[in-house]
Amino acid sequence: MKPRWRNLLFFAGMFLLAVLLMDFSRRLEQLDRLNRQLEVMQRQATAVMSTQVALLTQVAYASSDEAVEEWVYREGKWVRGGEKLVQVLPAHPATPTPYAVTEISTPVPKWRIWWELFFGKQP
Repeated sequence: MKPRWRNLLFFAGMFLLAVLLMDFSRRLEQLDRLNRQLEVMQRQATAVMSTQVALLTQVAYASSDEAVEEWVYREGKWVRGGEKLVQVLPAHPATPTPYAVTEISTPVPKWRIWWELFFGKQP
């Protein structure tokens, strides 16, 4: 009778070991998946942070006195004290381009428009 209990305990232990190994394998796969997701999230967070730094740098420059002065004197066409504004004119005067005159057709009565819409032919 004793050898039977030993066999039963041995098989129960092997079954428990198999279940624990399957659970361990499942947990390792889940850990691997979560690590891959963590890497993706870290890359995205790094990209977002670098974008934020670039935007903050642009905001800091745009609100600086140098940026305002650059815009005013280059794009705003303002002049400093003692300077004169010079605008370059084209060497040759621009010739107007001719355009074709189209005929103005007579307006179509509304009843004809509706007639064509419903019946497809003109009366």
